[in-house]
Amino acid sequence: MELLTEGQIAAEMDTVKAWTRENSQITRQVVRADFRDALLFVNAVGYLAEQAGHHPDVAIAWNTVTLTLSTHSAGGLTANDFALARQIDALT
Repeated sequence: MELLTEGQIAAEMDTVKAWTRENSQITRQVVRADFRDALLFVNAVGYLAEQAGHHPDVAIAWNTVTLTLSTHSAGGLTANDFALARQIDALT
C-alpha cells in the first residue's frame, strides 16, 4: 500500500469531517449512550475492519470510543485508512 501525499491527505480529510489528523494517523471519538452501546459499536467497527483487512487502534472509556487509523506497515496514511474511516462514519 502506497503512502498518500500531503495533497491527497488534505483531499481525503475533506471526506471524513469528524476525524482529526495528527502526524501519520487520523483519530475520531464517538460518544455512545453507555458502555454497552460503546461495545456494540466497537463490535460493528471490528466487523468492518475484518472485512477490510485493516484494523484501527481502539480505546473505550465508558461510553466514549476512540478510533485511530494508520497503515503501520506502510508507515503512515494510505487510501485504506480513509476508506475504513468512511465506513465507520456510516455507522454513526
